[in-house]
Amino acid sequence: MNIRRINRSKSTLLTILGLGLSVAGLAQSKAGKDTNAAKPLTNADSGLVRQLYFSALREKTIENYKLASEYFNRVLQIDPSNDATMFELANLERGQNNPKLSRTLLERAVTINPNNEWYWAALADNYEKTNEVDKLENVFNQLIRLNPGKPDYYYDKANAFAIQQKYNEALKLYDQAEELAGPNDDLLTNRQKIYLKQGDIKNAAANLEKAIAANPNQLRYYLMLADIYNSNNLNDKATAVLERAKKLDPNNGTLHLALADMYREKKNYDASFKELEIAFAFPDVDIDQKIRIIMGYAPQFPEANAKASALALSKIITQAHPADNKAFAIYGDMLLQNEKYKEAKEAYKKSIGLNSQAYIVHEQLVRIELSDNDYNAAVKDGENALSFFPNQAWMNYLVGVAWQQKKDNNKAISYFKNAVSLELADKDLLSQAYSALGDCYHGISDNKNSDAAYDKAITYNPDNAFTLNNYAYYLSLRNEQLVKAAQMSKHSNELVPNTASFEDTYAWILFKQKNYADAKLWIEKALIHDKGGSAGKTEHYGDIMYLMGNTDAAVQQWTKAKAQGGASPVLERKINEKKYME
Repeated sequence: MNIRRINRSKSTLLTILGLGLSVAGLAQSKAGKDTNAAKPLTNADSGLVRQLYFSALREKTIENYKLASEYFNRVLQIDPSNDATMFELANLERGQNNPKLSRTLLERAVTINPNNEWYWAALADNYEKTNEVDKLENVFNQLIRLNPGKPDYYYDKANAFAIQQKYNEALKLYDQAEELAGPNDDLLTNRQKIYLKQGDIKNAAANLEKAIAANPNQLRYYLMLADIYNSNNLNDKATAVLERAKKLDPNNGTLHLALADMYREKKNYDASFKELEIAFAFPDVDIDQKIRIIMGYAPQFPEANAKASALALSKIITQAHPADNKAFAIYGDMLLQNEKYKEAKEAYKKSIGLNSQAYIVHEQLVRIELSDNDYNAAVKDGENALSFFPNQAWMNYLVGVAWQQKKDNNKAISYFKNAVSLELADKDLLSQAYSALGDCYHGISDNKNSDAAYDKAITYNPDNAFTLNNYAYYLSLRNEQLVKAAQMSKHSNELVPNTASFEDTYAWILFKQKNYADAKLWIEKALIHDKGGSAGKTEHYGDIMYLMGNTDAAVQQWTKAKAQGGASPVLERKINEKKYME
């Protein structure tokens, strides 16, 4: 709780008024001062004090605080009881963030001149900033003594009592402040805090009902009262208060949001959702608050109803905020969650059209296009995104994937290389990008760079099954490092079992190692799990059968492979000559 309200700005006021007050301090008589504290000044000393004092003020005015401080300290050497100089020095020390020294000077000043209101106000500010709340009671007593008609002092003293948990004393002082200045929201709010800390719900509610009676059209009082009831499990009373408010202003979006909360607490989800629909339609309800509400559905997204509700609300946002890119971004996200990919793409494009600076929207759009196999669009929109965000590693990777799928390995390589040069920490991205580089280098017959890229990919993720499979297969095609290839292929099958292409790779490597019995076992597994009738796998089966000495079975499988679409000249020769050849 802040102790001070109006006096919060007094430190600035003190600095601005310091000149006038200090000059007056020099001119005033010694009445009210401790005349025994120092010997009377000679005329020469008085003249020197005045000269030093005005020199100090001049230096302070031009912000030469160091010299000003030196002059003020010389004044105190000559006149140790000069309270005006103590006040000025205290202000300088406060500006230099020396609250302890500032406090000492102010405490000396009020001792010498206890009837200066500004000194006490500055001391109160010091105690507040240094959390010496226990000393504030006496300071505010003095301020009230000096200016009993000023409500701020009662209010500030009450706040100090509230911090010290002297709640009943604080409430009495708030009453005195209200008698002087009339009711206001600060008094209402601080009373409420005390009532709630005391567990006095009855008085907290009565206090707000009084405010409502005096200001029946102020909806914030209804919201505050409803919040009190709701926080104390009095949901029916909270709902009743909000329904009263709704009759006064049915077009208040914040009120409908509060009602939605109330109905949700009561597990009346249909009524809650209806209130949300009404609230979301109001443009004056903050769009970020609406988005936070929609994201609150995310933990429930396995449920179709939650996804549908979030989608419906996000659509309303686009209608209420048609010029805000965030509206279409969240709508695109919810369409995506509901597997409405075409509509999601359009929403993301609309969002980018309104504001091209939201990177994540660009990325979502390109990811959808890649999943739709729309590689031309992925290249176009991805390269557009990179014109705004050239250093985004993921976008470079995604555009590389699009070019790879378009069979342009050289362009793909350039984007994948950008991705790995831009990203140093994301192991998932680095593994995928290096794996893709391995594929592309293999595609242009650069085996050295291909192997290096695959090795790099595996260092970032030794359990990337697709990298392991591809690398192993390409090594086997070259009849190189077959032991390493077999280890990688076996591990890929352990990571993703019952995958026909992985099983076929392992069978082929075993075949290359002349382990025909195990090769036969794994190719048969591959054929069981192959749902597409792959001619290549069937041909491999024939090769294995031939080298196991079963020529008839081999020819049968080669012929079947041809029927499945196999059309290589080597396959034709195998069938015609009834023998295996590479």
